[in-house]
Amino acid sequence: MVPFAGWSLPLHYGQGHLQSHLHTRRHCSLFDVSHMLQTLVYGRDRIRFMESLVVGDIAELKPGQGTLTLLTNDKGGITDDLIVTNTSEDHLYVVSNAACADKDLAILRDRAAQLQATGSDVHLEVSDNALLALQGSPSMARVLQAGLSDDLAKLSFMNSISTTVFGVPGCRVTRCGYTGEDGVEISVPAARAVELAEQLLGVPNVWLAGLAARDSLRLEAGLCLYGNDIDETVTPAEAGLMWTLGKRRRVAMDFPGAAVIMAQVKEKPRRRPGAMALTGAGQAPFTSLYPHIPGTVTSGCPSPCLGKNIAMGYVEAAHSRAGTELTVEVRKKQHPAVITKMPFVPTQYYMAK
Repeated sequence: MVPFAGWSLPLHYGQGHLQSHLHTRRHCSLFDVSHMLQTLVYGRDRIRFMESLVVGDIAELKPGQGTLTLLTNDKGGITDDLIVTNTSEDHLYVVSNAACADKDLAILRDRAAQLQATGSDVHLEVSDNALLALQGSPSMARVLQAGLSDDLAKLSFMNSISTTVFGVPGCRVTRCGYTGEDGVEISVPAARAVELAEQLLGVPNVWLAGLAARDSLRLEAGLCLYGNDIDETVTPAEAGLMWTLGKRRRVAMDFPGAAVIMAQVKEKPRRRPGAMALTGAGQAPFTSLYPHIPGTVTSGCPSPCLGKNIAMGYVEAAHSRAGTELTVEVRKKQHPAVITKMPFVPTQYYMAK
């Protein structure tokens, strides 16, 4: 168990990190991610409220559809990355990072108060639901379908339904996750979270997994970790996350930091995200790039699936092409590495036919 953002969380369970990671890729694992902040946004002006804070096109989301988006500040920096879902009910469902929960909630509440003062109809409710993530291809769909009356084959990646799961009503099932695999996140009433977890773990080949596997799985999938790979000093243009900006939003430039971000797009950012694979010996996390190519390593670990060291970071734009050779420092020793394409391991997100 380790401390994380005010919570005590499992790093790994009895089977260990390597076995847990590989089991998720080959079968199915259950992650307790109840530390994430879940917020419900109500009112007829909820979409205008959300779009005043994030870069995504929330208005274009169909009922039940969600999107990854970014909270930005006036300098264009990324305050947090979060998922916003336009539910089929009467609210938006927002999931934010635990490490950013306090500042995110303060921003949301301040903005809601500002709009309410001008007569807008918007109000927030912080959910006390637990959040369970069932991840793994192809086992997840088989395991979950046994406890659903809804047809999971009709639920595409980044879409959400409110349903009963293994006899527990009032659950929100969103087809998403942080592993690169086909998976779901289940928002479940806290009083029945243990019951649901035990139901899922009663299925053969469903294992519990902790933070260590979650981190190595997301890195293999090329997914950013807030506080490591992105933060308030990095803009969406620098982070390679311009795909999160809706076309309408780019034209309107009505989100925080829009002038800075769009100017960077025109001028081309000087630094770019880089995915790196170690080509020499060594299985320890990268610590830095060697000075002949200026840059910074932000995340790194041995890849259980690839059997070599991988990392994400930032390099000068001129050196960001796949195939560029560079040197990294691992435990005060220099090793050759190469810029490669992300994701390191192909993703298995499910798109309904």
